[in-house]
Amino acid sequence: MSTPHPGTPAERRPVIALDLGGTKIAAALVAADGTLSGRSTRPTPGSAGPTAVLDALTDAVADTIAAAGRSTDAVRAVGVASPGVVDPVSGTVRAATTQLRDWTGTRLGPELAARTGLPVACDNDVRAAAGAEPASLASPSASFLLLFVGTGVGGAVAVEGRMLHGHTGIAGHLGHLPVPEADGLLCTCGAIGHLEAVAAGPGITALYERRSGRGADRLETVVRRAESGDAFAAEAIETGARAAGRVLGGLANAFGPDAVVVGGGVAGIGERYWVPLRAAFAAERMAPLSGLVPRPPRAGSDTALLGAAALADIAPLHRPPAAATPLPIPVAAAAPAEEHAS
Repeated sequence: MSTPHPGTPAERRPVIALDLGGTKIAAALVAADGTLSGRSTRPTPGSAGPTAVLDALTDAVADTIAAAGRSTDAVRAVGVASPGVVDPVSGTVRAATTQLRDWTGTRLGPELAARTGLPVACDNDVRAAAGAEPASLASPSASFLLLFVGTGVGGAVAVEGRMLHGHTGIAGHLGHLPVPEADGLLCTCGAIGHLEAVAAGPGITALYERRSGRGADRLETVVRRAESGDAFAAEAIETGARAAGRVLGGLANAFGPDAVVVGGGVAGIGERYWVPLRAAFAAERMAPLSGLVPRPPRAGSDTALLGAAALADIAPLHRPPAAATPLPIPVAAAAPAEEHAS
């Protein structure tokens, strides 16, 4: 659970958290004590272009406020976590992969503020998720690596309590490090041989199809086949996990983190994924890091939403123009029961 916000009553108003993924948008109203309510998910219209995605994000804000039985006046801000290279200062997506068509160049912060009439903070999705992690560490000045493996592979690096953003916000793109397991494979960024091409859900699925000669519509199909004894499916999952563990082990040697955290839907496969990842990590790490073992996020499945909400406190806020049209809020049939962060 996140730390309660200690400010004025206005500053303690809840934040709308938006987690924009390649396949779905998750949203929730996050109170100052970390309580989540008004949760919703909807498909990401990634192939329809940025206008459609911004429309979907705007609808998610309106529906979340309605589901929580609130009004826009009761909301402090919107925090949105997006894939790609996001510059939180300008609120602009500087680069993105093919998962979201023409997403590069989108003025995410200013555009969403104008549409919702609310202040908006934005950042890269995994760097945002990392904002929920420091409360689980022994010291606020701790260093850690965060890797999220889902439709894509993203990451974040914090050194002595300071999140690395780098030039134009590109720091932390751990999915775009080269690995031998991905030799010759095209990455979604356009380069060849990057971790994402073999470790993300689509990458594991494609690897299984190439090696088995069988079709698979999604990662879940590969996982089911592995559980049913399909050796090609088990090998594809292990290959992706081993590549991720190898990258993390090398980065741990470079940064000396206090913690290594791995999240995302692919990590949810379970021990079939974690065992080879941890083994590959251990094979790479140096002796002084012998006690360091990759682990899941402490906030569990709420990590992304809690991190997106935290952006309202740690990232620049993009204010709506004075002439912004008030956001129409649909009438909810009934406000859902309050849900609590793990």
